[in-house]
Amino acid sequence: MSQDTDGGAIPALAEEHRMVRDLVAKFVERDLMPLEAAVLKRESEGGKYGLTEAEEAPLLAKCRELGLVGLDVPEEYGGADLPVSALMAIEEEMGRTVTPFIFPPDSPNLHMLLAVANAEQRTKYLDPYARGEMRSSIAISEPGAGGDPAGMTTRAVKDGDDWVINGRKIWVSGVPRADFIILMARTGEGKRQEGVTAFIVERGTPGFIIEREIPMIGGRRTYELVFEDCRVHERQILGQLGAGYAPMQLRLNVRRLQMGARCTGMARRALEMMCEQAKNRVTFGVKLADRQAIQWWIAEAATKIHITRLMVRDAAAKMTAGQDVRTEASMLKVYATEMAQEVLDNAMQTFGAMGMTKELPLQLMANQVRVQRIYEGPTEVHRMAIARRMLKERG
Repeated sequence: MSQDTDGGAIPALAEEHRMVRDLVAKFVERDLMPLEAAVLKRESEGGKYGLTEAEEAPLLAKCRELGLVGLDVPEEYGGADLPVSALMAIEEEMGRTVTPFIFPPDSPNLHMLLAVANAEQRTKYLDPYARGEMRSSIAISEPGAGGDPAGMTTRAVKDGDDWVINGRKIWVSGVPRADFIILMARTGEGKRQEGVTAFIVERGTPGFIIEREIPMIGGRRTYELVFEDCRVHERQILGQLGAGYAPMQLRLNVRRLQMGARCTGMARRALEMMCEQAKNRVTFGVKLADRQAIQWWIAEAATKIHITRLMVRDAAAKMTAGQDVRTEASMLKVYATEMAQEVLDNAMQTFGAMGMTKELPLQLMANQVRVQRIYEGPTEVHRMAIARRMLKERG
């Protein structure tokens, strides 16, 4: 099955972008996959899921050597300015490994900063972030509110030239290594997106407290944050006062497309492993590859991976053209995560008892996909949003 075969009007990747994707595929196979055994062993023994400094440093150096830093960063900031479609093809390749590594910078927050950062913020935060010299995270969800912005209670109150922030955030990723976080807080009285403002809060700001670390399935860790009279200057407002929801939505759309691409990569890896096991494993005198149940799993997986890839490319092309892709992003978030979970489960079943071990990457991928059905909006919320838009359009 060709990765470059498209249907309808969905554009295929340009040759130069295929070359970058192929370079990333080689990086994944030669540099990241060999680290999987050590990563899986540490995680299975109760250690943190991640790379050691000794493992990560050579990877970052190799990335810079290969030009794999700032891939979708605009040229004016020293990046390659790849379109969303090319970036998603790269994300698919990265999804094939459980070695946790990201080409800096993390794209969703980059796109939010590019959209609304002012000149001072571009110099202080965006420039070093685009070069991979700073890390960031974003704090949106709150205890008891989840994915519903109407439940957001963290509030910022004006005090002279400062804003004083009080409240809690939860399920925030990457906090200990972040140089700054993008914090969503209420500054107005709107019920949903109205009155929500984005603030840049630097690590070490008084009143910014990491309350606790929360271990998640799939090896991930998130954090609960507390803000107690956390004072930031009005220069730290990201974008317009009371208008933080729209750029946050842009950031979420990028992340949802990214998740779709990563799920495609994980499902590809599972399908590859399933096919290899089916060709080699014999039960009751018959190869698994000759059993109809396994054949149907393989056929379904190949078909659904192809569908998901086309969905990613369609949404990416529309996003590049400046179209509203909220519906496409929601559809992709739902379909890709459920597709990957099904393919991974069937691959684990094909391996039998071996598929239940922590020696294979399948179990870690399966748990990571299970988490993805919750974060960046639960599946049920996305289905509700899709239905509402369809009904409104046909009203």
